[in-house]
Amino acid sequence: MLQAIGLTSTRHRGLPPAVDDLTFEAGSGSVTALLGPPGSGKTSTLRLMLELEPGRGVTYFRGRPLHRVAHPAREVGVLLGDVPGHPARTVRGQLRMLCAAAGVPASRADEVLDAVGLVGLGDQRIGTLSLGMDRRLALASALLADPHTLILDEPAEGLVAREADWLHGMLRSHADRGGTVLYTTRDPKEAARSAGHVVTIDSGRLLADQEAADFSRTRLRPRVAVRSPHAARLAAIISREARAARRSVEVVTEASSSRLSVYGSSCAEIGDTAFRHGLPVHQLADEVGDTGPASRPRDSGVLGDGLRDNGLLRDCDPLSEGEGEGKGGDGAAAAARPATGIGAVAAASRRAAGGRAPAVESAGAQLPPRIRRRPARGPLRPVRYELRRLFGVRSTTLIVAITLVASAAVSVVLARNGRAPLPNVLVAWPSLLPLPPAALGAGLLGALSFGDEFRYPALAAGRGTVPRRLGLLLAKLAVSAGVALSLGLLVVLVSAESLRLVYGGDLVQVPSNVMSLAASWSGLTVGCAWAGLLAAGIFRVTAAGVAAVLAVPVLMVPLIEAVPKAPTARSMSGLPGRLRELTWLQWPQEADRWVLALVRVVAHPVGTALTLSLSVLVCAYLFTSLRGRVRW
Repeated sequence: MLQAIGLTSTRHRGLPPAVDDLTFEAGSGSVTALLGPPGSGKTSTLRLMLELEPGRGVTYFRGRPLHRVAHPAREVGVLLGDVPGHPARTVRGQLRMLCAAAGVPASRADEVLDAVGLVGLGDQRIGTLSLGMDRRLALASALLADPHTLILDEPAEGLVAREADWLHGMLRSHADRGGTVLYTTRDPKEAARSAGHVVTIDSGRLLADQEAADFSRTRLRPRVAVRSPHAARLAAIISREARAARRSVEVVTEASSSRLSVYGSSCAEIGDTAFRHGLPVHQLADEVGDTGPASRPRDSGVLGDGLRDNGLLRDCDPLSEGEGEGKGGDGAAAAARPATGIGAVAAASRRAAGGRAPAVESAGAQLPPRIRRRPARGPLRPVRYELRRLFGVRSTTLIVAITLVASAAVSVVLARNGRAPLPNVLVAWPSLLPLPPAALGAGLLGALSFGDEFRYPALAAGRGTVPRRLGLLLAKLAVSAGVALSLGLLVVLVSAESLRLVYGGDLVQVPSNVMSLAASWSGLTVGCAWAGLLAAGIFRVTAAGVAAVLAVPVLMVPLIEAVPKAPTARSMSGLPGRLRELTWLQWPQEADRWVLALVRVVAHPVGTALTLSLSVLVCAYLFTSLRGRVRW
């Protein structure tokens, strides 16, 4: 069961809140429609329930608020807006990536594809899907972790009748298995046709809380749609005969002069009338017309026929058909849901929380607890998620291929004149370029690691940004470092093979200081990848990551080289031995060479510039992203 109690959104610039003291329930085993016109606060209600917006109130999912649920994806499946997937990613790849985020086996992706009818489109790109197929993928994403509750915002908007019927059939099937379904809609006919319970809101406040049958009887009226070239004459005849027979029949002329809507009659009676008077009829069909919700001024004490508002909305009776039906009426009035006043909110909160009182703001008045906007959680399997995110699109393979081809071409050109040092030839780094192609490629892949997350936030439904979690950050750093090292090794091997093929095998020889060169090359590629990743995470755009990588040789290195050097330089010989004495560690003598190689890398102008840049970016990332309590 889902219980929303006292939901109230934060006021902005003196405007009334989009949601004002809203309380309702959505039971297990049924489909509940949240009905309201555009701007009535439906989407804001869902966002408050999911703790995506600040405000007041509490929503219990089977007795627990969302931030108390250990694995929210396994409790609540959400559809807000479009599927935030990379258009170049395949349908199956998108779902498998989300499987890693939700902590479910990858085989679950094929199961939900079969359930939503996309099993034959698993290898199709997301960007090529039609609206109906996109909605099926969205529903598959919501069902991925087999949640108990589904929350969907206008899921059938823009769909043709056949696709909408299929979607609502899926929602009813989920409810029949004991799940809870809550979706928003602006169409009363859709709510009456597909939901078992209808909650009507307007201006963020509750208007009616009814079962579907009561809603249909009190809100919708049957009518006969008539189209005739002599509509005006036919309308006069129908009205005259109804008055003569003392029958309650209402004839409404539509905007089109050839169309009528007749309430209180039937197709057979209207057809007989038209036949008797020799009037042609081009259309004659039964329809359901919407009478519209009872209007209620924002600050008024009147909710409409059968609705009362005594300042705190003490009770809320459903809309009634006639002027004098009131609450008792003819027995069709639905039982009112829990009251939405302050006292009722406190009582309902205590009942839903097992006797615990909600948070209090002051000693004198009990108010609904605050809703704090909490950042989305990171993936449960961050490394697997990051690998699927990285290799699920063609841009990664394309960047690696371009880097290898460019490096091989630059190496062959550099080796032609014979003046460039062999290490520069192997890594394809001429003096004219600020960085070698491998470093630029590693930096671009690192920048895309966070840049694509903010552009296509697959982890955070409705939040618009990627969650900042330590586990996700460490996974991105580890995967980007591994990709950078692999790319650096591939560049050296491809360049060496290109030189052997073009100039023979005598040109490529293993240098004596290979360990120091390997450490320098690894530090450069990994450092560029991390610089691009952290800068993109701070500024939330890929271009910022690329700019941070280029700033190292273009800005930082000239600044470091411009610093006046001392006339005499001190030697760092013996540093490994002094470090061993300081830390009381007994590492192998071979490790001394690695320590000295690392020190030489950092002492190089490029290494110093990269180290300073990474230090600044790490501090900026911690300040902007991991403020407050650090969470895994």
